[in-house]
Amino acid sequence: MSADEAANPLAPPIPPGEDELPYSDGEPAESETHREQMQLLIETLNAHWATRDDFYCGGNMFVYFSETQVRHNDFRGPDVFVVLDTTRRVRKSWVVWQEERTPDVVIELLSASTEHRDRGEKMRIYERVLKVGHYFLYDPVSGALEGYRLRDRSYEPIEEDDGLLEASSLGLSLGVWRGAHHGVEGDWLRWYEEGEPIPTPEERAATAAARAEAEAARAEAEAARAEAETARADAERTRADRLEEQLAAYRTKFGDLD
Repeated sequence: MSADEAANPLAPPIPPGEDELPYSDGEPAESETHREQMQLLIETLNAHWATRDDFYCGGNMFVYFSETQVRHNDFRGPDVFVVLDTTRRVRKSWVVWQEERTPDVVIELLSASTEHRDRGEKMRIYERVLKVGHYFLYDPVSGALEGYRLRDRSYEPIEEDDGLLEASSLGLSLGVWRGAHHGVEGDWLRWYEEGEPIPTPEERAATAAARAEAEAARAEAEAARAEAETARADAERTRADRLEEQLAAYRTKFGDLD
């Protein structure tokens, strides 16, 4: 019993918070690909919004929304979710009555063992209970992506725009990108902005390194040009001095030129 409950035993019990609730079900991700895909989405968005402190992006953690759910512990959280207008900090789980916010975007990664639930029970909870604005389903094996937007309390499919599905609440889109991530070639779900994939932290580092290398090469080339210009100026001075010496010798021998 908390101090507040002891002080007023007739008051309704205070629901448990993040520190009191279970935060792990002990189950691993469906596969290494699922784990890599989750981290790709979470780490990329966190890096892209590194200067912002008004959002939370997490995944594979419990989202608590009712006491019944807590008693039965029968709902595993989203693979990836984003919440706006909140505080950016490390969390064990997302407790709706403590945070007073529900996810704005949820992404579920489909597998043979989870697809039925992701399209059924979970989709119903996101739509009717949590009222998640945008819900996306992605199959890492087939590369198939679909999305839904909450409108008039019901989900409607999001129409594809040039291969992308818009998550308008974030000002971003989601799309399937073909390439290598952590050395694995394949289809990867990525965040997009203005039609371009948002770079991963590794890509940002590689771009920064390439930019620094190019800048160093430019500086080296500029130094070489300056050195060559100095050498040319020295050679011109030497040539002029030699000519002046020759003219002086001529004047000494033959007199001034008329």
